[in-house]
Amino acid sequence: EVQLQASGGGLVQTGGSLTLSCAASGFTFDDYAIGWFRQAPGKEREGVSCISSGNGGTYYADSVKGQFTISSDNAKNTVYLQMNSLKPEDTAVYYCAALYYANPQVMCRQHYGMDYWGKGTLVTVSS
Repeated sequence: EVQLQASGGGLVQTGGSLTLSCAASGFTFDDYAIGWFRQAPGKEREGVSCISSGNGGTYYADSVKGQFTISSDNAKNTVYLQMNSLKPEDTAVYYCAALYYANPQVMCRQHYGMDYWGKGTLVTVSS
């Protein structure tokens, strides 16, 4: 059974940090790109950051460059999203997704047609 389990969301004050985790199982992790997407109330889903589990290539949306860091632990089949200097506009439900042999930039920019989606984890940044 394929699973993408996102965790690590919560309530944090402006300027705080959170690390999200996406634990994958049921497929060959190294063959996929894993991405983090977010959706705030009333807004479209946005590709935040994506990483190729195979070669480590990464992509960041302009809105989070220098603020978020994506990383992959292939031994644990887990992708992390370190989020620093959080702002109220980062408040959203964060989802992780997997796409077979995808280019991270393409994956994040298209934010549809994923092979697998995990359930979201809510990040709330208070002002």
